[in-house]
Amino acid sequence: MAKKKSLPVYALAFCLFLGGVGYMVWAGLSENSVYFLNVSEALAMPGQELKAARLFGTVAGEDISRPANGLGVRFRLQDAEKPGAVLWVDYSGVVPDTFKPGAEVIVEGGMKNGDFLARSLMTKCPSKYQKENREAPAGV
Repeated sequence: MAKKKSLPVYALAFCLFLGGVGYMVWAGLSENSVYFLNVSEALAMPGQELKAARLFGTVAGEDISRPANGLGVRFRLQDAEKPGAVLWVDYSGVVPDTFKPGAEVIVEGGMKNGDFLARSLMTKCPSKYQKENREAPAGV
């Protein structure tokens, strides 16, 4: 007789467990979801939708400015496939050593007043670091 009374308790506990797991998954996905776009796709979206985005493109050769304190950079991010699509990026952190005109970069942040305010800036490693482009040392 005791087994019949415990079945509803287990069912209720299981439903509460599933509800808790479902909420944690929903909360985690909604907070950490960001768009991964190229510049032309970002320009086609309304600015209010780009509160959290990750953009990739190429650093345009001109108009790179750095503040006097040495931290950060303001530059134009150019779409790799559509060079006419350009977006201003403001970044206030430490700039990677490989950052230069023509470098492929990924910036993460959001749009504000027509500019992209980046929280992070990553550069793609130049091809000189790839294994197939290195020469073997003499005598090997």
